[in-house]
Amino acid sequence: MEKTVHSYPLHPDCPDLRRLAPNRTEAVLRAEHAAVTAENAAVREQFLNLSEVEEAQQDGRGVTRRTFVAGAAATVTALATTQFVSTQASFAATPGGTLIHVFLYGGLDGLSLVAPDNDPVLSKARPDLLLGTDSLALDRGFKLTSAFAPLQKFLDAGQLGFVPAASDPRVSRSHFQAADACNLGGLPNETGGRGWLDSLVDALGPGTAFRSVGVGSTLPRSLVGNNSALSLNNVGSLGFNGDGRFKDATARAIQGLFTGINHPVEESVIAGLGALKTAQQLAAKPYAPAEGAEYTGIGNSFRTLAQLIKGGANVRVATIGMGGYDTHENQGTAAGGQLHNRLGELAKGMAAFFTDLGPLAADVTIMVSSEFGRRVASNSGGTDHGHGGVVTILSGKKLAGSLLGNWNGLDKLDSGDVPEYNNMFNVYGSVAQGRFGLTDAEVKKMFPRQTFTPVKLYA
Repeated sequence: MEKTVHSYPLHPDCPDLRRLAPNRTEAVLRAEHAAVTAENAAVREQFLNLSEVEEAQQDGRGVTRRTFVAGAAATVTALATTQFVSTQASFAATPGGTLIHVFLYGGLDGLSLVAPDNDPVLSKARPDLLLGTDSLALDRGFKLTSAFAPLQKFLDAGQLGFVPAASDPRVSRSHFQAADACNLGGLPNETGGRGWLDSLVDALGPGTAFRSVGVGSTLPRSLVGNNSALSLNNVGSLGFNGDGRFKDATARAIQGLFTGINHPVEESVIAGLGALKTAQQLAAKPYAPAEGAEYTGIGNSFRTLAQLIKGGANVRVATIGMGGYDTHENQGTAAGGQLHNRLGELAKGMAAFFTDLGPLAADVTIMVSSEFGRRVASNSGGTDHGHGGVVTILSGKKLAGSLLGNWNGLDKLDSGDVPEYNNMFNVYGSVAQGRFGLTDAEVKKMFPRQTFTPVKLYA
């Protein structure tokens, strides 16, 4: 014989389920919430035992806590598509600041970004792709493309630096394989398919639902793993799907159903609703960047992060992806060229971001990398896939110099490529270590089968 959980109508104001929402899933959710609320008001002890009763009941009465936790398809449509993922975290601010990884897809020609000045090897191998006389001076006889001129003041302040000849033996010349390895921090069978930034989150402790953010329509591999992460194009994009008239009611229903149930999902829902509330508050009025900060192109991704950081969302790690760096032809290293324009767009976005943050930039580090470098020799206007690339660092913490890591020249190339003088994952780990004050052991956990050797990056 069936056991009746409660005798109350589906909804105290509307017994007709179809009138509660435009679709059955949300209607059932709200009806369930109303029923639980009525039951709680009438019989306290029945409410306390409701979870156990619902676990035993299998008569399809509606969207119960059990079916929600189990991930019933209809319920996933109602809630999970809003990106309320599991996040066992408090909403307290945590120290250490923010690390942003910008990944340049396509394979950046590092020698078109920074290069040794008057190098005879480069003069012979790529006379059409040399950096011009308008380049910016760096330490140790290097120069920087004029495309990065928007970042001049940060270069002068010791906040902008470059690590040349960075790679790893496990990185091939395949876009897919190399990008995958860079985002995972190793090979898939070494990392279990878990991103290196997700592993980093383990060491950072609790935070808000915004502690891991990927700006874009899909979550990058670097954030995939055991912890939660949000993927969003802009702050206003985080919210419930469906008719806006019912969004507040849906949120209240979800909060009522998943509060006081003594289950891990309660923390997830609370964090998710908190993220939604924060996003709604930030998106309620037009965002006004600080004076002098103008966002265009890829800069709009930085704008989203500035809005979150300045709004107190406590972002710990974030990613931005930028394509257009596979320059087999018409590379255009000089002013007005294709690659020069692309790098200029990136530099303007980074400069606007740090200008917008103002004093908050002291707690932020941007690391820019790509899946691989390109060959030293020009192929008549472009470059083919190569090895050693460049890692760019813009940090609120003063750096040890504008050219960082090891450099042993281009006298002995690696099959025509820039040799690996700096292991990419040692650089990644050193950036994170300096930003968050991690121990060597904590960094080691981020890069399985990698013997971590710190690279001096910070002053």
